[in-house]
Amino acid sequence: MPHIAYVLLWYPVFTQPFIFREVEGLKKAGVPLTVYSLYGRSLRKCSGEMRAVAPQTCSFGIRAMGRFFLTFFWRLFSRPRSTLGLMREMICRRWLSMESTAEVVWGFLAGVYCARLFTEAGIDLIHTPWPRGAATAAWVASRLSGIPFSLAARGDNLEPVEPDLVAKMEQSLFIRANNQADKARMQALLSPASWNKIDLVYNSLTLRPGQCLPARLTPPVRLLAVGRFSATKGFEYLLEACKILKDKHFPFLLTLIGGGGLSAGGYLGPQLGRMRARLGLEAHVQMPGLVSHNDLPKLLEEHDIFVAPCVVAASGERDGIPNVIIEAMAFGLPVISTLVNAIPEIVRNGETGIAVPQRDAAALAEAVLRMSAQPEEARLMAANGRKLALELFDEASNINRLRDIFVVRYASFMEAASGNFDKPGGLQ
Repeated sequence: MPHIAYVLLWYPVFTQPFIFREVEGLKKAGVPLTVYSLYGRSLRKCSGEMRAVAPQTCSFGIRAMGRFFLTFFWRLFSRPRSTLGLMREMICRRWLSMESTAEVVWGFLAGVYCARLFTEAGIDLIHTPWPRGAATAAWVASRLSGIPFSLAARGDNLEPVEPDLVAKMEQSLFIRANNQADKARMQALLSPASWNKIDLVYNSLTLRPGQCLPARLTPPVRLLAVGRFSATKGFEYLLEACKILKDKHFPFLLTLIGGGGLSAGGYLGPQLGRMRARLGLEAHVQMPGLVSHNDLPKLLEEHDIFVAPCVVAASGERDGIPNVIIEAMAFGLPVISTLVNAIPEIVRNGETGIAVPQRDAAALAEAVLRMSAQPEEARLMAANGRKLALELFDEASNINRLRDIFVVRYASFMEAASGNFDKPGGLQ
């Protein structure tokens, strides 16, 4: 069993409960694992479970800047040619934004520092669930230490394409995909020779639903939407759908939960607030802001229909399978979503929910009216969706599969390395 360094920008963080469940599940499955967080600790809105593991995380942040720079300059003066060459390869690219540039520079410095740290800690494999700044750190540390690295990529990580994404994937030991659609997108980016690097493992449920009651669907019908207020979530189309429902005198209440979370389209919170006022929806749409993951089960139990109007942003950015859709299905809510990326893998139109074209407010409104007018059909779709969610995103089976991939991929790496040692002129 390899000792794995899990490299992330933040850990734990309340917006990534699926990463938390993955990391802690691997620990419980007996995987020797140490988490390294490149940024400082941030426990805002974190659950009690998350707060409990925070002290076990090796967090860097601004306080590590001195160590990062000392390690970097020591390497620069002792090995100037190779260090400058690595800098040119890793940093000197046309990044998509200043944020990406800063993240990569910090990841590079962290990687130089972590190369020695990981070697001294007896790390056998470096893994990161993200392909950007955290993957830069993993890649640099791997290049300087000889320890193999692997990564995961999903949804909005794959488009728009950062200039180093393909190189990272091609040079990794393996790549984890968490849905079929993103696996196909990776194959489109990689050469066919690298397709066998991709391993598909779905995420695990982050909440543990008990016995769920059937959705009530009695007036006023309570709609729920949760997510970052960013361009991929399509909440403006949901507000337009609410205006249609209001004009039809349909009795409903929408709870729109969300807040911070930048993407290529920027933060849309103020725009959504103004849109709610302009459409005269203050009495129909509540916007309570961000909520703790601890509060999500109660919210799911209090609502009748979950709506996820996801879209592909102008930049190409898109979701994979939003975690909140999985949780809503597991809690027995009827789900309405869009035909974007991997969402149809779980929201199967007419079977486990209703899937409509993206950016179609009228179709969203019609789906709400259909579920409300045909509650038995909605409850049947909800029951089918719950069964699929509990099977496809089962924590034990997905964690065990991911653990086995780490073991098998690392064993293959060691076997290949051993063969190279045995060859004349092989690894030194």
